[in-house]
Amino acid sequence: MGEFIVSARKYRPTTFKQVVGQSAITTTLTNAISENHLAQSFLFCGPRGVGKTTCARILAKTINCQNINEKIEPCNSCESCTSFNESNSFNIHELDAASNNSVDDIRNLVDQVRFAPQVGNYNIYIIDEVHMLSSAAFNAFLKTLEEPPSHAIFILATTEKHKIIPTILSRCQIFDFKRISTDDIVSHLTFVAESENISAEQDALHIIAQKSDGSLRDSLSIFDRLASFSKGITYKSVIENLNILDHDYYFKITNSILEQDISNALLTFNKILENGFDGHHFINGLASHFRDLLVSKDKETLVLLEKGKALKQQYLEQSNSCEQTFLLIALDICNKCDVQYKTSKNQQLLVELTLMKLCSIGIEELKKKTTNSIKLPTSSPKQEKVVADAITEIKKEEQKVEVLIEKPKQTQTNGVEIEKQDSKISRLITISDLPDPLKEEQRQETIKDKKKNEFNNEQLQKVWQEYISIQKEKGKSNFATTLDMNSPVLKEGNQVEILISNKSQEIVIEKEKIDLHEYLRKKLENDAIEVITKIQENNKERVPYTNKDKYEQMAKDNPNLNTLREKLGLDFDF
Repeated sequence: MGEFIVSARKYRPTTFKQVVGQSAITTTLTNAISENHLAQSFLFCGPRGVGKTTCARILAKTINCQNINEKIEPCNSCESCTSFNESNSFNIHELDAASNNSVDDIRNLVDQVRFAPQVGNYNIYIIDEVHMLSSAAFNAFLKTLEEPPSHAIFILATTEKHKIIPTILSRCQIFDFKRISTDDIVSHLTFVAESENISAEQDALHIIAQKSDGSLRDSLSIFDRLASFSKGITYKSVIENLNILDHDYYFKITNSILEQDISNALLTFNKILENGFDGHHFINGLASHFRDLLVSKDKETLVLLEKGKALKQQYLEQSNSCEQTFLLIALDICNKCDVQYKTSKNQQLLVELTLMKLCSIGIEELKKKTTNSIKLPTSSPKQEKVVADAITEIKKEEQKVEVLIEKPKQTQTNGVEIEKQDSKISRLITISDLPDPLKEEQRQETIKDKKKNEFNNEQLQKVWQEYISIQKEKGKSNFATTLDMNSPVLKEGNQVEILISNKSQEIVIEKEKIDLHEYLRKKLENDAIEVITKIQENNKERVPYTNKDKYEQMAKDNPNLNTLREKLGLDFDF
């Protein structure tokens, strides 16, 4: 049995053309080599497994190749390329800064830099995980990095750029490697599967790519594990091996929500819990599912749906059954559940309540939510008759009428209100002058809906105390104490006056005044209630505080107390 080599090493790129998902960086490096514009220090930074060290090795191998072709690729036949491929090159040095991070390690490196290369044009030093160097090691490296010998090139690689001191960053040419897209990873995994004669479903490869979070090395590691698990890599084997919640569950849950079937939704969720999945993981996955459905509703945003062809078709079909408003409300509900999950004492009940809320979003309820604040314009026979009569009247009078305006009385002619003033004005009436029957109808409904219930001081005090209790429960103790110290007084015109002691109390009340108004108006059924604050004059007598103050107050009320003290020869230590 031959030696097994993991796919991440076996299919590691050896030329810039083979590097996956970093075309901008590879093109820049290729042009720099061809035009001889190479910097003497590079910094490759980005997430794990995206090709930083690979590009560093390709760059080192290419610039030392003695027979570079027109495509700026190493020949793999010269002495420098051969020694590099056999891992015994004397010109390319790799240092792991995670285990060699002391000042002495850097000093040894600086001492080696002085020597010219034995083969090729450059001595190349690749320092991986450079952010692990100590501060002293960084400082010892500064001078050499700023003015290295002409034959030395440094390539630094790191996953945590923010940990590198600014003086090092300023001396390097920085390349930011991006996460590799799902499509690029799937394409590379397909190539590896074909090379290894492994059958792999596209949906399965998409799941692997999404699980790797943009890291090609991680995706290849998962690929090797799944290839060992079964002969072929299928969607079912991937979700089973990686313990991923199947998309079918989310499609079933969404269908139950659309059908308002609470029982089936709860049973499906219970089955998910029995399979060992976490409720928080499920609710986040459901939110992502709604997001994907929302993306599927528009052809322009369909590119954001990173799924296989078969799965993408399922999303397109289900998205046609979902209204956009429904998906937005569902996303909002799932987001609230996600925020509350960690602080909830009964997390399973929280998710179940969320599912119940989602099932309660019906088509009729959606219409109410969208038209609650805005009434759509409708045309009734009565309204049409009003407009028609007005137009006819204008034509009869040759579009010119005498309008009497008199304050404050109002008259109504053919459903059109005309204000009267003392003077007479002659003007031309056009269709734009006519009142909108719909707006007039809404105005009348608003007047009818406005509550003006009568209430007394006793009712006010009761509601006031209830509101104080609610504010204490909410943790607004300062506001509640201020209200409790200053009792309200009912004035004329539904005004509620609060006598306060100082300006600071007024500021505290003003911050919560809107909420106070809403509560009083709702509880007392009177929309005309207005709370006003008034700072009262301080006419109270000074409260005795010390023992001396207390005695003087008692002696003032009863002068015989001083006489008694003198006769008994008593004295007090004030």
